[in-house]
Amino acid sequence: MSTVSDVSTLARNAVHVLPEGGLVQKLKLGRPLRVKLGIDVTSPDIHIGRAIPLQRMRAFQDAGHVGVLIIGDYTTRIGDPSGRSSERPILDPAEIDRNARTYLDQALIIVDPDRTEVRYNGEWLAGLDFADVLRLTRTTTVSQILERDDFEKRIAAGEPISVSELLYPLMQAYDSVAVEADVELGGTDQLYNLLAGRTVMEAYGLEPQVVLTTPLLLSWDRAKMSSSVGNNIPLTGPAEEQFGRTMRIPDEMLEQWWALVAERPVPRGEPMEAKLELARFIVRRSHGDESARAAEAHFTRVVREGGAPEDVAEHRLPDGDPVHLPAVLAGAFGLSTSEARRLIAQGGVKLDGATVTELDASREGLAGRLLQAGKRRFVRLVASS
Repeated sequence: MSTVSDVSTLARNAVHVLPEGGLVQKLKLGRPLRVKLGIDVTSPDIHIGRAIPLQRMRAFQDAGHVGVLIIGDYTTRIGDPSGRSSERPILDPAEIDRNARTYLDQALIIVDPDRTEVRYNGEWLAGLDFADVLRLTRTTTVSQILERDDFEKRIAAGEPISVSELLYPLMQAYDSVAVEADVELGGTDQLYNLLAGRTVMEAYGLEPQVVLTTPLLLSWDRAKMSSSVGNNIPLTGPAEEQFGRTMRIPDEMLEQWWALVAERPVPRGEPMEAKLELARFIVRRSHGDESARAAEAHFTRVVREGGAPEDVAEHRLPDGDPVHLPAVLAGAFGLSTSEARRLIAQGGVKLDGATVTELDASREGLAGRLLQAGKRRFVRLVASS
């Protein structure tokens, strides 16, 4: 069981630990704390940015405490307004269910399964009747909710705010009531929601939770990492993809990535070696040592040396002669024909290592050749049967 002296380890990288001294008082209770983290299932993947609060949960678990992982199958139906300039689209219930089923396996890459209590907030939120909802709404004023930056900006811009969005922080706060949380974890963008949990818990006669927030991990494009934008590294993504995306980190961002993801100082030496070591860490954590070695070998061969991967998917050539290469690129790599033409014009398309300049080629001349788009996308062209 952790003691008061362990606060610095438990709160590593934390931006907020509120109220001041609150975590110390919780640890003095001398029992395992219930450490809550809620995740809405808005996409199929948990990326490494969203895993940073999971890492704090693991630190609490390693110190003898209980992690309470809440899968937000019900709150996802509304959508968290945090950081949004408009209301989130409503997801199909089937999509929510599919995403929810994958989240636990992904989270268990980080957290200790033996010290993790998994709950779905539909367990209690779906059972609230109208009187229960009214009681919940009486815990907070409208002016308090509208104080949050997201809503202030939308009001100033004349953007609508739905009543369901006003209810979201109260629903997330009620999760803390339902599981009797001692500590709640989240990114800095969740600070308002986490503090609302303290208010609502007190209104229901419970000791308010301590709030611990972690920084948001910025992606290689210096924007917030997001599954919907695609500037992310999924925890269960392919090893080669994880490795390659990690290597895109600008040198000046290495310190932040090492501190938040690996929870260690960036190694001394060349930035390239620091990126390689971080990429090995990320892949090893998700897939093991062998996959990390294979992903690095793939990266060296394909990216650093400009070679082709060992296993290349086949793509059948369309009927007709000559073959229009933009159409082949569109079918093989999911590009639009205009994107394909532009890539050819920029010298980004190669056949067996030779830059393509023409838009059309004979079927006989293409069959069996290696088509490359950009640095990392390859297919072997085969004649259609």
